[in-house]
Amino acid sequence: MRVEEIDVAGLSAPAEITVDRWGIPHLKADNLLDLFFLQGYNAARDRLWQIDLWRKRGLGLLAADFGPGYLAQDRASRLFLYRGDMDAEWAAYSDDARDICTSFAAGINAFIDSVTEDALPPEFRLMGTRPAKWQPEDVVRIRSHSMMRNALSEVIRANVISAAGPEIDLLRQHLDPARDPHRPDGVNLAEIPLAVLDVFKLALAAVTFEDERLAAPLHEAGRWTRVAATGDVVRDANAQGSNNWVVHGSRTDTGRPIMANDPHRLHAVPSLRYLVHLTAPGFDAIGAGEPCLPGICIGHNGTAAFGLTLFFGPDQEDVYVYETSPEDPHLYRYGEGWEAMRVETETAPVKGAADQAHTLKFTRHGPVAFEDRERHRAYAIRSVWAEPGTAPYFASIVTMRARSLDEFRAGMTKWGVPATNQVYADTSGTIGWLAAGFSPVRPNWDGLLPVFGDGRYEWDGFYRAGDLPEVANPEAGFFATANEPNLPADWPHEEKQIGYEWLERSRMNRITEVFAQGGTHTVASSCALQTDVLSIPARRLAVLVRKLPGSAVVDRVRRIFEGWDFRITPDSAAATLFEVWWSKHLRTGLMALVAPERVRALLLPGDPESVLKLLESPDARLGKAPEEARDALLTTSLAAAWEECVQLMGSDPARWRWGDLHQGYFAHALSATSRPAGDEGFDVGPFEKGGTDSTPMNALYRTSDFRVTLGASVRVVVDVGGWDNSRCINAPGQSGDPASPHYGNLAAAWAEGSYVPLLYSPEAIDEAAETQFVLRPAR
Repeated sequence: MRVEEIDVAGLSAPAEITVDRWGIPHLKADNLLDLFFLQGYNAARDRLWQIDLWRKRGLGLLAADFGPGYLAQDRASRLFLYRGDMDAEWAAYSDDARDICTSFAAGINAFIDSVTEDALPPEFRLMGTRPAKWQPEDVVRIRSHSMMRNALSEVIRANVISAAGPEIDLLRQHLDPARDPHRPDGVNLAEIPLAVLDVFKLALAAVTFEDERLAAPLHEAGRWTRVAATGDVVRDANAQGSNNWVVHGSRTDTGRPIMANDPHRLHAVPSLRYLVHLTAPGFDAIGAGEPCLPGICIGHNGTAAFGLTLFFGPDQEDVYVYETSPEDPHLYRYGEGWEAMRVETETAPVKGAADQAHTLKFTRHGPVAFEDRERHRAYAIRSVWAEPGTAPYFASIVTMRARSLDEFRAGMTKWGVPATNQVYADTSGTIGWLAAGFSPVRPNWDGLLPVFGDGRYEWDGFYRAGDLPEVANPEAGFFATANEPNLPADWPHEEKQIGYEWLERSRMNRITEVFAQGGTHTVASSCALQTDVLSIPARRLAVLVRKLPGSAVVDRVRRIFEGWDFRITPDSAAATLFEVWWSKHLRTGLMALVAPERVRALLLPGDPESVLKLLESPDARLGKAPEEARDALLTTSLAAAWEECVQLMGSDPARWRWGDLHQGYFAHALSATSRPAGDEGFDVGPFEKGGTDSTPMNALYRTSDFRVTLGASVRVVVDVGGWDNSRCINAPGQSGDPASPHYGNLAAAWAEGSYVPLLYSPEAIDEAAETQFVLRPAR
């Protein structure tokens, strides 16, 4: 083991960072505040470019480093910063929340102070920038990295309903329970432009680097105001989720509970998540969090294991429509009179140009996202994350210290954002599930469409954990979630409206199916289930293919599908044909059949459950002869998919392989520039990959080239009480430094569904130790 000794200002006592052979750091300090200082220092040591960019994006400081092409994104980010009272913010979490963030930020700054220019990650040298110092508030004021719902969907729904009706919109987003969206009197849905979403999407967007954007002069700053096409944005928002489950000891091989979790997010390099072990007197926790935040949100503390899925169903956003005064567009109708928008002007430095002013406007509900001066309308977005105590994931500084279900439940009442399914298991044998996240109480509407901001539609507080459903020690011996509609059957929907938009049930149906098979559950079987690639949509659609009238095309397809087990494996010809058909031809063909051309792109990729139900039970949306129209659609789209497979992989179906098309690839943001990122080895991949977004091993891909864009950011399986038997994987690796051996070393194992140990005991850590940093207080 290599040992390096470092003097660091800010520590009160010596501390250690021991990095194991898989790149997982084990941090040890003599007190809790030194531990969070150490966590900040280590995050900067391993992920400095990533966390520096995260901070600058979140605070709206990109243009200072990268030029005028980033001014619009900076303004969008500033609109959605937390601007409330900081004393209320800190108090919403815990007595030591401010101290924890102060120590964490001090640790980051200590590393920045100590690192030399030559030792900076190569991205800083390529871009000619320097990392900036942190303030404690930076950790919690930035909110735009969270997963929230449903402002985007409200505006899209308004456009689809006005053009095609609510039944067609269900093909975009299924509603559970069934609901006819509330339409406020006087709001003309057809007048709500998609441009309402532009600023909000820009605030949520990752930072991109293109030569043209980096070179943009000041007069072209306005060109860089939009992100991907609406269809792509909606697809990503609706696909990001997670799986998790807890298994009671009565169903495991050891008699101990098992907790498994694999959150699904957009793939990136460096990876979104970071595995870390935090040890100080009275606290010893290991698991995954985000490198820009103190603590962990998935893992265990030596007594209790915990995990989350994003998301549980609460609708945490609303779009408000305002009538503005013809004489003064900064006045909006509220109640019987006019109320003035709050207008703030902030000065921002810009690389290569003079400082610029950002004008930010706010109503009582939130940031003004769009103004329609001709119609005297303004639009604002109200979000839970504007409330004190809603920094994404930050409530985990409380919940990660819980040692009983009661303590965990009490901590979860502070969990505001994002809305999550939380699972729990501890060494007493208790397992449980609870929903957490502030869910607005809407007394007189359902949150599915934009409403007037004149006072008629106001939130009346929040439902929190405790008001939301929960389960302890379920009779089935396990509890699982996969973002499916999971409110209890007897939930009083009219009395307690939580939300109506969820992800499809395919992953959950498969997980439940596996548990229903019985048998003894193990850590290995949880790993296998996290990487399971059986497709429920494939199984359902194969039934329809078997019933189709025979033809040359249908007969060829049946031969390919014959004997197929519906697993989307890399070497499967049947999986290849099915996915090309399902993703590129069947769903697009269906939307072309049922919807006006101007909204078809808004419907794609289509809600799988709604699409499958319509195909299985055709109705009037398909015309006067729905079954005939359905069969014709199936046949013609299959023919088109066959021809595309021939073009992609040749005429011999025996040579068709899903893994030749569907590949994991982790592209560094700088790879889109002409700077020598490729020569530095910044990108990681490709790796052939099984699965789809409808399999437990979520592997969403873009249809342009089938590259995997989203899936498990990290996988964790915890043997509760047999801690060293736990397993994990992070993709593509733990480090954000391209020069580190841990930058992309886990990607191949991740792609094939393998795991590495999540070691906890000192003995196991010592045996696997690769490098140790001994930090001493600077004198």
